[in-house]
Amino acid sequence: MKEIKKIAGVCEEIVFSDFFRSNAKTLRNYLFYKFGNEEQANDISQEAFVKLWENCADVPLEKAKSFIFKVANNATLNQIAHQKVVLGYAKKENPAQHTNESPEFILEEEQFKKKLDQAIQNLTEGQRTAFLLNRIDGKKYSEIAAILDISVKAVEKRIHGALVSLRQEIEAIK
Repeated sequence: MKEIKKIAGVCEEIVFSDFFRSNAKTLRNYLFYKFGNEEQANDISQEAFVKLWENCADVPLEKAKSFIFKVANNATLNQIAHQKVVLGYAKKENPAQHTNESPEFILEEEQFKKKLDQAIQNLTEGQRTAFLLNRIDGKKYSEIAAILDISVKAVEKRIHGALVSLRQEIEAIK
């Protein structure tokens, strides 16, 4: 009888509303940091909460947070292949842009962008996500561990690895 009450808890509007207010920004930021698309992060996080509402009878309140993160992550991964195709097509179809900058400046800027992109790409997905959640969102290691469903030690290792890697890459850029 007690378990039924917990399950019904997510279906109550007040409980769901409080849950949404306390987790929507974190979910949105997690998706943005992990996949780098703000509009997609907003859309997918909204879809995850809609899915939670539709399945509220099947998801206990204590598992609701992991449910929305899992749903959002899976939905985003399903769109990755499509985004790669769209980006590839856009790069091929983008005509050469004309600017008033000197050719040397444009060349240096392009080279720096490539090196910076490479430094970011060299981070593993786990390192990048944990690092951005900690440094940009100000999340504590324990909060990141709960979001990513890993141990605090694993979070520490990912952030340390990201810092080491970025230091090496940035020194190579200079």
